[in-house]
Amino acid sequence: MGHQEKTAVTTKNESEKRINVTHEERAKGSSSPEKKSLLRSVLMRKKNYVSKDQSGPVTEGPPYHTMDAAKVAEILHSDLQDGLSESVLEAKRLEFGYNEMEGDGGVNPVKLMMKQFLNVMVLILVIAMAVSFAFKDWVEGGVIAFIMLLNAGIGFMQEYKAEKTMESLRQMASPTAEVIRDGHQKTVATRDLVPGDVIILKNGDVVGADCRVIESFNMDIDEALLTGESLPVNKMSETLDTADVPLGDRLNMTYSSTTLCKGRGKAIVTSTGMQTEIGKIAKRLLDSGDNSRTPLQKSLDRMALTLLAIAIIALIIVFAVVKFQIDDQVALYAISTAIAVIPEGLIAVVTLTQAFGVNAMARANALVRRLVALENLGSVTNICSDKTGTLTQSKMVLTRFWRPDAGFFKVSGLGFTIEGEVHMENGGDGAAITRNTMNNGLRELVRSAALCNMSEVRQDKETNEWYGIGDPTEIALQVFAHKMKMGKPTLTGHEDAEGGWQLISEYPFDSTVKRMSVICESASEGNVAFLKGATERVLECCTSVQLGDRIAPISQEELADAVLPNVEELAKGGLRVLSLAAKRISTKNGEKLTFGSFTREQVEQDMVFLGLVGIYDPPRAESKDAVEKCHRAGITVHMLTGDHIATATAIAREVSIIPKDGNVDHLVMSAQSFDKLSEEAIDALPDLPLVVARCSPDTKVKMIEALHRRKKISGMTGDGVNDSPSLKESDIGIAMGQGGSDVAKQAADIILVDDNFATIVSAIQEGRRVFANISKFTVHMVSVNVAELTPLLLCLAFRTSTEIVFPLSPIQILFNNLITSAPPAMALGLEHVHPDQMTVPPRTDKESLFCYRNIIDILYYGVMMGLICLCNYVVVIYGYGDGDLGVNCNKEFNDTCKLVYRARGALFVTMTVLLLLHAHTCRDLVNPTWTYRGLTQKQNYYMYYSWLFGFGIMFIVLYVPVVNTTVFKHSGIGWEWGMVAASVIVYIILAETWKFMKRRYFPVHHPLSSSKL
Repeated sequence: MGHQEKTAVTTKNESEKRINVTHEERAKGSSSPEKKSLLRSVLMRKKNYVSKDQSGPVTEGPPYHTMDAAKVAEILHSDLQDGLSESVLEAKRLEFGYNEMEGDGGVNPVKLMMKQFLNVMVLILVIAMAVSFAFKDWVEGGVIAFIMLLNAGIGFMQEYKAEKTMESLRQMASPTAEVIRDGHQKTVATRDLVPGDVIILKNGDVVGADCRVIESFNMDIDEALLTGESLPVNKMSETLDTADVPLGDRLNMTYSSTTLCKGRGKAIVTSTGMQTEIGKIAKRLLDSGDNSRTPLQKSLDRMALTLLAIAIIALIIVFAVVKFQIDDQVALYAISTAIAVIPEGLIAVVTLTQAFGVNAMARANALVRRLVALENLGSVTNICSDKTGTLTQSKMVLTRFWRPDAGFFKVSGLGFTIEGEVHMENGGDGAAITRNTMNNGLRELVRSAALCNMSEVRQDKETNEWYGIGDPTEIALQVFAHKMKMGKPTLTGHEDAEGGWQLISEYPFDSTVKRMSVICESASEGNVAFLKGATERVLECCTSVQLGDRIAPISQEELADAVLPNVEELAKGGLRVLSLAAKRISTKNGEKLTFGSFTREQVEQDMVFLGLVGIYDPPRAESKDAVEKCHRAGITVHMLTGDHIATATAIAREVSIIPKDGNVDHLVMSAQSFDKLSEEAIDALPDLPLVVARCSPDTKVKMIEALHRRKKISGMTGDGVNDSPSLKESDIGIAMGQGGSDVAKQAADIILVDDNFATIVSAIQEGRRVFANISKFTVHMVSVNVAELTPLLLCLAFRTSTEIVFPLSPIQILFNNLITSAPPAMALGLEHVHPDQMTVPPRTDKESLFCYRNIIDILYYGVMMGLICLCNYVVVIYGYGDGDLGVNCNKEFNDTCKLVYRARGALFVTMTVLLLLHAHTCRDLVNPTWTYRGLTQKQNYYMYYSWLFGFGIMFIVLYVPVVNTTVFKHSGIGWEWGMVAASVIVYIILAETWKFMKRRYFPVHHPLSSSKL
């Protein structure tokens, strides 16, 4: 039964009663929370008066709790069986709006704009602007102010877009609801619910809207966030007598944002959005994500502080050269040097790259709820995955079963179609077994499959195709019963001779006991308990076995010896094996059974074993390739499943988690064996098991803890409420979007829309790509800063007796940092997946954003480009010119400054061209990019667009009058273009030589280590 979060004790009431309860009665009863909750329902049935204490909110509009469910459906123009029609949804949405809160927080533009000015990088620009204005350099101060505002505007737009993206994804990843529309069960976002929707509720769901209960099967709901009630409230479908009942006493209503603790039910939506009770008090109840700073953000914070320290050191160097005789020229030069240290556009580019990464993952069916997950994906070393629905298709079909008296049977027919035949595999006359020819033992097995089952099999009214509603395992059993003409509708209806069965009580599937049971009643058969579940958990409940038309007592040992070899036989074929059992229940003096007549323990004992059923769930076609891709990427895949060990082993072989041939005993372990091991014993294992069968939620947590002790980074999949601890414990919690409970989704970091294992691998690849690209453009942008800083510091040697001459003006520096450097950096952020991305091991702690290889790259490329530019500056001043540095050339243009302005123009053009081409070099920090193969590889057209923009605007600021001499303090160049061309050739040779030396003398184990975080 795997993932099914089944229901708790259920009751079938003969008639609706008018009920009310007092607050004093709530305090009575057992100390057990469960018993108190049930007792409350009992008291509601026995008493018939309303509490005079009517504190608490009173409803506005129709008092739905005083109406029966059919009346509510009539008012809301809905249908209790088929739900709303798709054709009326748009009209209802126009009338009621989306089911969401107003003012849920969301994106705050004012805070985002303030954030653009509250960082170290902008602080230095503010100081530079203030110094410029203080020394009456209005043009320079104004340009710095403009560039600062432009940078803030770009950063704001990018972060606003990123925040809106994350907000929309959080809404996509928010709790979903199972609804019935046009008779079909489907999953919709909670915000898409409208009044009149019929929703299905199960254990672990967060109720998406205020609802009137239609069916309740021991449905306990935690309403503490709304009412302050400390105990879960047991819900029922009966009508209340009086409208003025406090919220906590409206037992036939469920409220938005409350959580199902156990049980299941069905309800019709009565209010949505701000009209819900939770909307009326405008309280945000659900998790809105983690806003703490991520490791990458902390790394960038440390980088900013480091660069600030370098800027201060550069200031001190400038002041020391002039022996601290500081005037306006020295101050401006020092500020220019400080500006050159800071990559002002880096934060904006990081934000944009992450936003694109999150969007790309959403398109690949992986919704990121927390940015830290995007960063951790590149480090994942182990994935712990469930089997059913993740590695397999979750399209189950019962293909084989075993009866103690007759052996194995095979069942034909695939999918949900109810056409199929049953044949004995050995013996018999070859004829198909039918309802009329089956013996009593097989009849009991089929009846158990149909009635110990909460699913439905329906036929589409338009296409006539069959489809299932409910858990896939139960649907497979229900289809099997339909093939034998004994489906649930036949048995519960009154037209058939064997019909008339009624559900009395239901005991849920529980991951700790791995079984579920029901008590049903029939006029002809009396009261019968049916049981299904994991074989070892069913066998311990059985004391006899059904052999044909007789029941024979049997010991536990004898039963196990007879059954377990056949379990192995079924499981070896990759079949999921369940056992079925039943027993007659008698009562004293013909007393009628109710939900409280027996405890679960009393029902699930002295059962009669009926047989085994084998359900096949074929692996997804893409699972094998995805697992093999993980192996090539150095990622170990573990399968943690609730299935039998032989079934798990067979599927694990099919999808390449374990080898197809050879002894795999050391790779496969039962949860019972794994749980018995101490931490020391687990740590002593050479390798952790790749397959753990009969897994419980505690086993998953134990596996994650074992991985953490081995310093591994783990991703864990989960879908049930009980999976929440393991999802929280793992480095990356991965919840199922289709079959997952809302509690599991809110505990997870990533939600798989399609529940597909291959999507996890795609997400890891995208995570690696994003952070490899962040590393690339970080090297690019910071090395440009080093390139600017190099001539500024070295040019302190070239000065007149009275002043220091800028080799680069502050405006030139800011222009290159923000306008010219940012577009190619953004293009690097959009770089395609590297061909070797998923053929290298996960990154380690040593491969951080500023690992030693990246730091060396930054220093080498920065100093190399800075020296090339400085050489051009020196050639113009001292080779072409006479070395005259002019008078007051830092402030304004005059006839003495022609040479200096021309040299600045040459340096500026060389720096601009090199930084644009340097982005192409950074596409791969190890392999050659300026060879024929490098130039003809998969193209990044954003890079070419950034070059067109950069070269175009460079010509404008170089040759447009006033802009060049007054703002940028340089002039156009002529013959110097030959030096620029030579500089490009020298740069390419030195860049490729450096990469060759790294590959030859400083090889790494994998080619992307220097470009990954």
